[in-house]
Amino acid sequence: MKNILVTGGAGFIGSNFINHILKERDDYFIINLDKLTYAGNLENLVESENHKNYRFIKGDICNAELVSYLFEKYKIKHVINFAAESHVDRSILGSSIFYQTNVIGTNVLLETARRKEVEKFLQVSTDEVYGSLGAEGLFTESTSLSPNSPYSSSKAGADMMALAFYHTYGMPVVLTRCSNNYGPFQFPEKLIPLMIINSLNDKKLPVYGDGMNVRDWIYVIDHNRAIDLVFEKGRTGEVYNIGASNEMPNIKIIQLILQHLKKSDSLIEYVKDRLGHDRRYAIDSTKIQTELGWKPKFTFEEAIQFTIDWYLQNEQWWKRIISGDYLKYYEQQYLGR
Repeated sequence: MKNILVTGGAGFIGSNFINHILKERDDYFIINLDKLTYAGNLENLVESENHKNYRFIKGDICNAELVSYLFEKYKIKHVINFAAESHVDRSILGSSIFYQTNVIGTNVLLETARRKEVEKFLQVSTDEVYGSLGAEGLFTESTSLSPNSPYSSSKAGADMMALAFYHTYGMPVVLTRCSNNYGPFQFPEKLIPLMIINSLNDKKLPVYGDGMNVRDWIYVIDHNRAIDLVFEKGRTGEVYNIGASNEMPNIKIIQLILQHLKKSDSLIEYVKDRLGHDRRYAIDSTKIQTELGWKPKFTFEEAIQFTIDWYLQNEQWWKRIISGDYLKYYEQQYLGR
């Protein structure tokens, strides 16, 4: 039995990971530490909350005393760090919390893990640390970091710190950098759920600039399968890019959603572009595929239908999240990353 501290496990990717992994593995005991900020939701974990191999702790990764206590109480020897402030638009409006959580919080985890002599520390990161691509090329693990937003710079700082702990202290650190995720339980400020929900409500779909900013999309379950594989078999000190080789401009994603929901393109509304908006991301995942044998199981066409259907079937979930003035606020302020 591996006692694993999973941080940020009530968020979108973390909760999907916990739900997935507790179905697949009986040798993992998950201690989920989450601050339950606006994007953390215990409803995401209803299917796991009574599992014998699961415990939830409400708390902040910046709280060194609490983190140390949990390492002692649960004899933690493994860490998977999902915890992060993650929305680019929010980081533009106010950056401080991003550096506090993503940099200082990661430092607290690393320092505690170093003292407690962990056996594996997996830092979950993003392809956004690489910056923006032109029309050609792919991000590889050797691509220079060139973050362009407060969010991505905070993640780049955390990545470099994690690797520094490997090189300086010999800590068993491994990093993953993934492309854009989509799937169940994604907070409605992100592109795909926002467009689904607005379409269902016949609200305008705000599209930054010309809508031709390209992202490489991956279904969240494929991402979590990769994380588990890197956690088990990834070489320490290494970075593994995770992507499904599914590049698509934002406007095409939106048009697919409208088609699936049988809604008119007239809902699309082009708005002023985001500050510092990266033009294109695209991942080369050759390393994880050849070294660890991972590849995505889901095509975009089937997984985007799963995702749209999930939001159709879980209306009460997202209605609770966007109750009150939330939806109006998102329409005015946010598009999604």
